[in-house]
Amino acid sequence: DVYKRQLHLAAVLALVIVLMAGAGGGGAVALRTYVFPPDFDGEGSGEVEVAIGSGATGTDIGETLEEAGVVASVRAFTNAIDGAHVAPGTYVLREGMSAEAAMELLLDPESRIGIRVTIREGLRASQILAELSEATEIPLEEFEAAYADTAALDLPAYADKGPEGYLFPDTYMIDSGTPAVGILNQMVRRYDDAAAELELERRAEELGYTPNEIMAVAAIVQAESGGVDDMAKIARVVYNRLDQGMYLKMDSTCFYALGEYGIAMNAQQQQACRDSGSDYETYFREGLPAGPIVSPGADAINAALEPADGAWLFFVATDPENGVTEFAETEAEFWELVNRFNQSQQ
Repeated sequence: DVYKRQLHLAAVLALVIVLMAGAGGGGAVALRTYVFPPDFDGEGSGEVEVAIGSGATGTDIGETLEEAGVVASVRAFTNAIDGAHVAPGTYVLREGMSAEAAMELLLDPESRIGIRVTIREGLRASQILAELSEATEIPLEEFEAAYADTAALDLPAYADKGPEGYLFPDTYMIDSGTPAVGILNQMVRRYDDAAAELELERRAEELGYTPNEIMAVAAIVQAESGGVDDMAKIARVVYNRLDQGMYLKMDSTCFYALGEYGIAMNAQQQQACRDSGSDYETYFREGLPAGPIVSPGADAINAALEPADGAWLFFVATDPENGVTEFAETEAEFWELVNRFNQSQQ
């Protein structure tokens, strides 16, 4: 890079010498402006909010800064940017800054205006929307309307049941003024990135499942697991039951169908689950739920794509407070684990 810059500088100086020899005073001024563009000195003063759009080039950013009085010229800024990437967002800069000082602030995350929001793995969409509304102070109704506008969210083609499960859990920096639909769209784009990194579509096809089915498995894994170490085993239980034509009988899916939360269903809840007729419950119907029931993280998705080897057909969170889950191959072993769970709840 240094060698290339030296060659570029030498070429520019050679051009200057040649053109200066044949140029009048006006040409000389123009060349001096190109090689040594106007630039402010120092760190500047005051505060200026500047919005940098997604996909903005160095010249685009320089023009924005020059118009705002932050830098003296576009050329000074493009010289200072030197190949660095400026993330889109709104920044607090100062008036009359040197291009180099402006560049330093643009690369400093503390200069960005926004709200940092962390969405945990395993939340339902209703929980995610509520947390986003509280953090951003955007009315919940606006998030619900954005959630319903699936076309604007540009969901994966296989997410035929809507955004549930496809709002990726992560930490987001939300710029001030971003509308609800823009925030949800950002989360879907993050899901797209994660799916690409995990090669979800290719690996799903190799397993003989659709991407949506893999996401349904991943959501069960996320909802049912006590920790990352259990995820691949839980995924294996799901696939073993499907292979043997067993009902999955996952409490998490019934709780989702009922719009309730819990660890283990009672008899009344089981009956309500049966009566619901939901295509998300797995207690009284074969196969997977119609789609994901929560937003799984990368670990759960990867577990669904790469289940552990084993003959387990059952698992029980025998000590849910400490995240302990145990696995069994036979129904007799399963009832022993259930008894252990019941004892832990006394």
